[in-house]
Amino acid sequence: MGDFPEDYQGRGVVSYAPKPDGEPDPGEIVWTWVPYEDDPAQGKDRPVLLIGRDREWLLGLMMTSKDHVHGSEVDERTHRDYVDVGTGAWDERRRPSEVRVDRILRIASEKIRREGTVLIADRFEQVAEALRQRHGWQ
Repeated sequence: MGDFPEDYQGRGVVSYAPKPDGEPDPGEIVWTWVPYEDDPAQGKDRPVLLIGRDREWLLGLMMTSKDHVHGSEVDERTHRDYVDVGTGAWDERRRPSEVRVDRILRIASEKIRREGTVLIADRFEQVAEALRQRHGWQ
């Protein structure tokens, strides 16, 4: 899968602008290949919430159905790195999902495999607030 850009660093502007036009937009959940942090040559196809842009790149956050927010083994640092977003069409089994806010991905629009759905605005706002608190985003 190679040629994946480095993760985004710094402050950005979060935006919610989904449009039913077949093109990926902030506020939409899409599927794309995401490299592993410890070995960028490897990775897996996964859902990603698009949150904004950095020039030609889309910016996105990985999603997971693994629970990092609840449970006795979850520490405070882990808890602040994930935001519950509930269930949706991005997961065919409709499992509850979380968005990871401590790693911001740069994604080329041509690398997106398919659109999953639009995240409803109030759930998106919860993610946006976590980005503001965690990274100082606007």
